[in-house]
Amino acid sequence: MILLDSYPLNDVASALTHAFAAVALTTIVSAEKRDWRFWTLLAGSAVLPDADVIGFAFGIGYGDLLGHRGLSHSLLFAAAWSMTVVLWEYRQVTKGSKPWWTLLGLFFLATASHGVLDAMTNGGLGIAFFSPFETTRYFLPWRPIQVSPIGVGRFFSGRGAAVIASEIIYVWLPISLIWICNWTLRKAVTRRSGT
Repeated sequence: MILLDSYPLNDVASALTHAFAAVALTTIVSAEKRDWRFWTLLAGSAVLPDADVIGFAFGIGYGDLLGHRGLSHSLLFAAAWSMTVVLWEYRQVTKGSKPWWTLLGLFFLATASHGVLDAMTNGGLGIAFFSPFETTRYFLPWRPIQVSPIGVGRFFSGRGAAVIASEIIYVWLPISLIWICNWTLRKAVTRRSGT
C-alpha cells in the first residue's frame, strides 16, 4: 500500500490547468453560448477526480481502487458523473434530445480530460482508466508535464514553479493556439456566410 506520505510531491496537473483545459476544449467543440452555472459545473467536473486525495486521510492507499488516480479518474466515473450532472442540473432538458446528449458529452469530456492530463505527467502510478473492471494504471507515451505537489504550501515553491512552467508550455499554450485557430476559422465562416 502506498500512502501520501510516501509521495511528498504528488502527481497531478494543477486544478487550475484541469479547469482551463476543460473550459477551453468545450469552447473549441461547442460554439453555443452558455451561462455561468454551466461553466462553473464544467470547471468543477474537471477538478473533481482529485477529490480522491481525501482517501489518504482514511488510510486508503494510492494504488487502491479508491486511491488517488483510481476509480475517480476512470472513464466510467466520467460517464457516471456526467449523467448525474445532466440529470440533476438540467432536468428541464428533454432526455435523449440533441441538447441533452451535447451536455452529456461536454461534461464527459471535461471530467475525462482530467485523467488524460494526469496520464501526461512524469510521475506516480498512472491512471486507472478502465477501473473498476480493470485496475491497471496507464500513462500516455508522451509525459512532458511535471508532477504537481498536493497542497498550497508545496505548490508555491521552486517545484511548483517548474510545474506551472510545464503546464503553460504543454497544456495552456497548445490549447490556446488551437482555440485561437478555431475562433478565427469560425469568424471567417460567419463572415463568409453573412450571418
